[in-house]
Amino acid sequence: MPSLAPRSLRIGVTIGLREANESLWNNGIKQNAVFLTEALKHCPSVQSVCLVNTTEIAITSELPWDLNRWPTKSFEDAKDHLDILIELGGQISADQTDDIKSRGTRLISYCCTVEYILAMESVLFGRPLWGSNLFINKRYDAVWMIPQVADISKSYFSTLRRCEASVVPFVWDPVFVQSRSASFKHNGEYRPRGVKGRRLSIMEPNYDVVKYCFYPTLIAEEAYRLRPDDIEIMHVTNADHLAHNSKEFVALMLQLDIVQNSKAVFLGRYETPLFLAEMTDVVISHQWGNPLNYFYFDVCWQGYPLVHNAEQCADLGYFYQGNDATLGAQALIKAFDEHDADWQTYLHKQRQILSRYMPGNADITAQYDALLTAIMAQAIV
Repeated sequence: MPSLAPRSLRIGVTIGLREANESLWNNGIKQNAVFLTEALKHCPSVQSVCLVNTTEIAITSELPWDLNRWPTKSFEDAKDHLDILIELGGQISADQTDDIKSRGTRLISYCCTVEYILAMESVLFGRPLWGSNLFINKRYDAVWMIPQVADISKSYFSTLRRCEASVVPFVWDPVFVQSRSASFKHNGEYRPRGVKGRRLSIMEPNYDVVKYCFYPTLIAEEAYRLRPDDIEIMHVTNADHLAHNSKEFVALMLQLDIVQNSKAVFLGRYETPLFLAEMTDVVISHQWGNPLNYFYFDVCWQGYPLVHNAEQCADLGYFYQGNDATLGAQALIKAFDEHDADWQTYLHKQRQILSRYMPGNADITAQYDALLTAIMAQAIV
């Protein structure tokens, strides 16, 4: 396949702002869009990349990212100057699609959520998602999906979007966690406290079955039964609504010694960098069908021991297999016993591993450049 002319492509990546100063920490979608723009800048075929807002929210200096580094435009301001529009965090309409297609712009659907699971839960459990207003574009030139959602959602994406979904590299950058942590002691990085009792943090969103706090609490419980003096407290964030409103959740938690012995606290929502810096010695996590995510990377970049079961990044942190709380407790106890003695080596190793996901990585750059070349060689749908 012939290469594109050097630095010829103008690319837009969509976001869907709801507020003029919308936080980067309320979900990973905006971070994903920013990281993708940064990765695409390294491609030899790319001239420029901008973020394209698809809502009516005005673009102002209130946005919590550098508008010089990551230019952000409204759809109207961007649409006449794009060769490719990547629909990631905001959707364009049928009329807007007709508009850009008439100008020769290719349209890519970039799929980075467990959308099939969200749709399933919406249907089965009455959780409103799109109601009767569902619009699925029929004119995508390509459908890209990140690797951790492919197993469950590939056919969902391909059939509904009428275009075979392809796996693309997952991209992450420490720029936001570093920026947010810059004012913290030691830049928010892990340091041993020199005490026996550890502060455990469980920070699952508790929004769906993919990332839910119960297995991490089972892991903490198993470790507590074996080594109670090694645990000072277990913090469970994003769980105050469960502790107040779910009788089933409360009934389950009350079966655990770590709860009965007042070693557990159920809290609201916190920003990851702040909670790590102020409240955390070890993070325990569990996922089901999403074996890569930014939370893990933020935790490990900052040097905190992460006990997790994400098989697509098993060389990060302290890995345990599957849904085995006993293995998870063994990994947690290993972190108790070994981490502080070699925390600097751990920090260096985590950052070496994470470099394979970062913008500018040679493999990521080559793969995205090949994908861009392929889509520009296609006839417009």
